[in-house]
Amino acid sequence: MKYDIIRIADAPEMTERAAAWFHEKWGIPQDAYLDSMKEGLLGASPVPAWYVAVSDGKIIAGLGVIENDFHNRSDLSPNVCAVYTEPDARGQGIAGALLNFVCEDMNKKGIDTLYLLTDHTSFYERYGWEYLCDVQGDGEEYLSRMYIHRYQG
Repeated sequence: MKYDIIRIADAPEMTERAAAWFHEKWGIPQDAYLDSMKEGLLGASPVPAWYVAVSDGKIIAGLGVIENDFHNRSDLSPNVCAVYTEPDARGQGIAGALLNFVCEDMNKKGIDTLYLLTDHTSFYERYGWEYLCDVQGDGEEYLSRMYIHRYQG
């Protein structure tokens, strides 16, 4: 599958569409995504930042980088969040390409360590992420896994 990875900061015309797409996938209010994306457009800081993979004009995957992905460890920041690939686009390395792209992009902006909160095991390790510790997600009954990625270049 041919696709392009797009920084929302480089394509502000995609902001509304991307915010709606992330809202549809995660159920977080669309305005929360929109506000975060608009803050990223200002360019005052490398974070927040949002990325999508687009194929034939359709968003097929995406992720963001925010300060805290709704957990109790504010020292583990910034966080890759909202990682999602459409079911019909899975198994083709798109999420891995997005993860690698964001790690490289953040490194260019002076951030060489990223964190990621997930319940998945064995997926992120394929892309250089390491399990760090368990953390308590906001309003979550059970602990979730926190991963770390240190850019190696």
